[in-house]
Amino acid sequence: MRTLWKALGAAVLLLLGIGYFFTNKMMYIKKKTDEEILAREAGVHFDPKELDAQPKEEAWISSPFGYDIHGWYMPGPRPDRIMVFCHGVTVNKWNSVKYSRLFLQRGFSVFLYDHRRHGQSGGSTTSYGYYEKYDLQAVMHWLRQRFGEESVIGIHGESMGAATLLQYAGEVEDGADFYIADCPFSDFYEQLSHRLQVEFKLPEKPLLPLANLILKLRDGYKVQDVSPIRCVRHIQKPVLFIHSQEDDYISCRMTEELYEQKKGPKMLFLPEKGGHALSYAENKEAYEEAVDRFLQQYVL
Repeated sequence: MRTLWKALGAAVLLLLGIGYFFTNKMMYIKKKTDEEILAREAGVHFDPKELDAQPKEEAWISSPFGYDIHGWYMPGPRPDRIMVFCHGVTVNKWNSVKYSRLFLQRGFSVFLYDHRRHGQSGGSTTSYGYYEKYDLQAVMHWLRQRFGEESVIGIHGESMGAATLLQYAGEVEDGADFYIADCPFSDFYEQLSHRLQVEFKLPEKPLLPLANLILKLRDGYKVQDVSPIRCVRHIQKPVLFIHSQEDDYISCRMTEELYEQKKGPKMLFLPEKGGHALSYAENKEAYEEAVDRFLQQYVL
């Protein structure tokens, strides 16, 4: 009997250890350095000299969780039209520069910021939109207070940033005038289950249910709490959904599901070329045409 209890105890400890390791990988996912991001982006997706010449105002915004959110405000021809950018996981606001240029050329002012635990913002963990959506709310309130309630404000997000804006708009407040969601996941539990099978050849059970329990204890939420598909139907403002069909990290099917669930004004752009978060890089002209159609129909 003692041998049996020892074996059960060892099995429990092993599972807890695996769950702890897995939640560590989620909460403290390895980030790219500024140098790595700039090596990929600068000179390819934007001109560093042009960025240096662009007027920029540094901003520090208080998060409801006790740290500061760092961002840049770049004035355009129309201070009453502002585009906010939410980057993906592991990168930072440098990754949003290419998108900001697109909107500066269309007369918008822009605001780029770092998500919690990324770039120069504070915060100890990454939560894939669960806490980030409230930071986005703080950014939106700061912009509304500064530029007025009548300002037209849109939000563009890529990958985790797109999932964040959908959760913000569907769960916290539908506070922007329009949204552009580029390659979001529709449900975090489903996405993690898919990545477990692809990367580690592991089934979701018992690892994900165990990770759920440990994540709740360590960071205050469950994997199922991060679910854009659950809240997208509550978004009333227009949404442009974008996803490249070749994306093998987050399935294009997830964006199609989000589009189907969204009620009211919406548009869908599914370019054939491009891996994950490469829709703009691989389809620049078509991407800009899709944005222009969306702006003309629902915003301008």
